[in-house]
Amino acid sequence: MSKYHTDYLDQLESESIHIFREVAGQFEHPALLFSGGKDSITLVHLALKAFRPGKFPFPLVHIDTGHNFPEALSFRDELAASIGEKLVVRKVEDTIRKRHLTEPTGKFASRNALQTFTLLDTIEEFGFDACIGGARRDEEKARAKERIFSVRDEFGGWDPKRQRPELWNTYNGRIRKGENVRVFPISNWTELDIWNYIRREQIALPSIYFAHDREVIDYQGQLVAVSPFIRLDPADEVLSRRVRYRTVGDMTCTAAVESSASGIDDIIREITATRTSERGETRIDDKVSEAAMEDRKKNGYF
Repeated sequence: MSKYHTDYLDQLESESIHIFREVAGQFEHPALLFSGGKDSITLVHLALKAFRPGKFPFPLVHIDTGHNFPEALSFRDELAASIGEKLVVRKVEDTIRKRHLTEPTGKFASRNALQTFTLLDTIEEFGFDACIGGARRDEEKARAKERIFSVRDEFGGWDPKRQRPELWNTYNGRIRKGENVRVFPISNWTELDIWNYIRREQIALPSIYFAHDREVIDYQGQLVAVSPFIRLDPADEVLSRRVRYRTVGDMTCTAAVESSASGIDDIIREITATRTSERGETRIDDKVSEAAMEDRKKNGYF
């Protein structure tokens, strides 16, 4: 690996650690949203560098839709246990019952929109004033509008016109009562940066990120895993394909990509050759409308 590239990863790491420490210094009750995906795993690794040998100044929090990949959930639990940090899990299914929400229907009945209610309820339950997440600007155009400290109003809503300037790594975390800040320490990283950092730091990941055989259906050119959470129609042909996942969301809205990449070097070569972002290629829920992600964020989505 070249000296330039090593220095570049060092700069990204240093910026992220600085952001973590800013959160610890500016907020009373922060939380780290943790799903067991590669970006949130990278955040945990960075937090270890920022705060060890001390404990994290925040819990790990997962908003569980009930439609997750089992591999990600197992890894989530194992990692939290191995580092000895508190893991808070709140379930969308409980929110549906409590609030009498309407369960989505259809072929891919995603609970993504409903998890906003669970997140906002969890923020209120624990009094979180900042929620740290693994969103990156290169993922999707709405996320590219976010600042690293993104202020949300008392209803959890996001207004892209109210974003604060962030000059010279100065982050303004001042909020009024009821407001909340979403914090993105790896906002300036790319998918390729994440994988190069994972390789350098030898960070363990769930097996789902590497090539494996899985039963899928081909839906409009996207390979969607067969699971109890999607509706199989008579016209659907169940296929066995060797695939991996670039991003890990719900089984109802995340497609796989055909791949034989069994190691990190293989994955890096694939990413270098692709011209499509990971969400652009594999997230069904982002294709509902041209502004699907931005609309969800305005309503309180992370």
